[in-house]
Amino acid sequence: MTRMVGLVVVSHSRQLADAAVALASEMAHGRALQIAVAAGLDERTFGTDAIEVQSAIEKVSGADGVLVLMDLGSAVLSAELALDLLDPDIAANVRLCAAPLVEGLVAATVAAAGGATLAEVEAEAVSGLAGKQAHLEPAAIAEDSATDMRDGLTATFVVENAHGLHARPAARLAAEVRALDADVHVRNVTTGSAFVPAASLTRLATLGALAGHSLEVSAVGKQAKEAVEHVLSLAAEHFGEDAHLERPTPTVSSPGPQPASPGIGIGPAWFAEACEIDLSDVSASAADPAAEWRRVRNAVADARRIISRTRATTARQAGEAEAGVFDAHLMLLDDAELIDAVRERIDAGTSAPHAVAVVFGGAAADFESLDDDYQRARATDVRAVRDQVLGAMLGISHEFAAQTGILIAADLTPAQTAHLDREAVRGIVLAQGSPTSHAAILARSLGIPAITGAGPGVLAVRAGTTVAIDGTAGTIHIEPNDELLADLRAQAAEQQRQFADALSHAAAPALTHDGVTVHVAANVGNRDDAATAVANGADLAGLIRTEFLFLGRETAPTEDEQFAAYREIAAALDGRRAIFRTLDIGGDKPLPYATQPHEENPFLGVRGIRLALGQPGLFEPQLAALRRVAVEFPVSVMFPMVSTVDELVEAKQLLACANLPAGIEIGMMIEVPAAALKAAAFAPHVDFFSIGTNDLTQYALAAERGNARLGALADPLDPGVLRLIAEVCAAADGQARVAVCGEVAADPIAAPLLIGLGVDELSVTPHSVPTVKQTVRGLSVAECRDLAQRAVHQARASDVRDLLR
Repeated sequence: MTRMVGLVVVSHSRQLADAAVALASEMAHGRALQIAVAAGLDERTFGTDAIEVQSAIEKVSGADGVLVLMDLGSAVLSAELALDLLDPDIAANVRLCAAPLVEGLVAATVAAAGGATLAEVEAEAVSGLAGKQAHLEPAAIAEDSATDMRDGLTATFVVENAHGLHARPAARLAAEVRALDADVHVRNVTTGSAFVPAASLTRLATLGALAGHSLEVSAVGKQAKEAVEHVLSLAAEHFGEDAHLERPTPTVSSPGPQPASPGIGIGPAWFAEACEIDLSDVSASAADPAAEWRRVRNAVADARRIISRTRATTARQAGEAEAGVFDAHLMLLDDAELIDAVRERIDAGTSAPHAVAVVFGGAAADFESLDDDYQRARATDVRAVRDQVLGAMLGISHEFAAQTGILIAADLTPAQTAHLDREAVRGIVLAQGSPTSHAAILARSLGIPAITGAGPGVLAVRAGTTVAIDGTAGTIHIEPNDELLADLRAQAAEQQRQFADALSHAAAPALTHDGVTVHVAANVGNRDDAATAVANGADLAGLIRTEFLFLGRETAPTEDEQFAAYREIAAALDGRRAIFRTLDIGGDKPLPYATQPHEENPFLGVRGIRLALGQPGLFEPQLAALRRVAVEFPVSVMFPMVSTVDELVEAKQLLACANLPAGIEIGMMIEVPAAALKAAAFAPHVDFFSIGTNDLTQYALAAERGNARLGALADPLDPGVLRLIAEVCAAADGQARVAVCGEVAADPIAAPLLIGLGVDELSVTPHSVPTVKQTVRGLSVAECRDLAQRAVHQARASDVRDLLR
């Protein structure tokens, strides 16, 4: 069999990669090739994805190995992460090549097509510039400033970046010189500093290189001349930045702030900071350096995956420019100066946690010793990476202690949001996210005013600055004047008065003017939520999420453990019906103890009822626990993500495998558009439908929830979504009740529309129950039906909202 080394091209640009492959293929003169491309986040969006790189390597992997060629920056990082994700047997035969992408690919293609070994293909790729170098006499390099030195070729350049050689340009420089076969050093001529390795991000930062400073670059090795040329070229291009770039100001960029949780919040700005990791109880010494080094390698790999995911999310939501800061974080994980220093301490007998803490802490101190405020702030980046590594190593959460005022953050995890103190946190402003993100949903459940998708500018607001937000209108005011503050406080006081009035009547039924009762239920996740729902007048618990028992642990909860937790919630409802949604995992909520193979798109994969039916070891104990609770309390069981009648029938059979207690009800979520359109086929099998408008909207409009750029598109009041709701109500008429448990149920302007479409029940956050009940009492069903008929014939969501207003 002919030898054939596989080639993988990793590039930020799909067009560049495809063109490079086309050019290289011409050189093969029709001979067979194995080339795969992992480039761009899509056809037009620049970026790289480690999962895509992994898939490309697996596609061309064989006995002869795989050579990976990359362009710049995060392409290298994504390729390194892909190696971590690969099966070890495959990864052992993969080489990441430092050759220039185009010339290296051409040379590698010719060698691979000729049957060369992996080592030979790599050698050909690395020397891909040889022909060009032999043909052209390189121009003199910075003649006026270059000086012959015994240790290598040198040249000088002036830093023209507004903030000097800060994290992003330094990361660009470090990443690119690493790809060259040369030992490159830089010193600050203006300050008289010593030379530092140009491949070390942390050492570059210690130069304190500000705008206008003169730097000297020195290189030795095979590609010394190319290295100096390249550094000068990078400097001339300001390392990819605008030379006159100003520091961010407190303005909000596209797509603009979005109202995420109603209410007005006023207070001093504060920023989420992770709690310090205390190593006082961790031994400072260790007897087995090899074992400690493995701890470091594993923790660094875990931290790299977390940071890479954060970078990918930021790039998707805010763009590559804003995501670039995470390249600097990833570079810190790969910084040879830091990692070698950690290894030296471990070899000397220091334990892994203390070695990481001391080395990274020292690097942070070096940043803080600089004169420039902007560069001094980079110590925060080093500490963030340190804490990521230590957290992964020690299993420590990165939750933070809440302060009083307006919390500003790039984004919040569900766990961080859930633990916020609603009495202290008067409002939340997130640079990323959308009103349907989990952070926004939890903010609404806590009754904290919130705005999402505000853009990176909000992160430049100074801590302590007075900030006022209106989570209903989606407005942010930085340092509002006295007149505006007085007006906002008056609005807040009126909202509080209205809520107090609604709360005083919350226990009464929500009857429309024409005598129709609309049940207002609460979405709950634990006993405290259930107690709040009762206190706020909820008629029942319309959605009890059971994932809280399954997440954040290494083993599945037992039947007895589930029974105790479910019983506690049901008892707290004081006789009201409890609708438990069975386990809804997959997509964004994977479980470490459930068999969940990798999926290209988990949101369209094995999740909800699909996963439950395939995991009887998880599903059957849950159903048994719910049957036991139903003996004592009014219980309904609701199945999520149902797409077919067969799925529903099979789930019902599993639930009924033992005697069902009297009064137990069975329902299903309507989240899949196809399920909505064939609701008539499901109706004979259920007592009720519950429409999850968050996912239904996401799937109907092909707009991922949580993506700030699609926030305006992912509107549950889109006429197409409304027609799906209308289909469900029409099919259920006389056979099953219809509830809406998505976030739109709590939108005051949406209530008349949903009731007019035929919805019987609105399930909202416990905090929203009194307001929604009060809204219903001011409606007439006849008028709501007329409004709904007009709404479904509108052309766009904005038209519907104009109609409702």
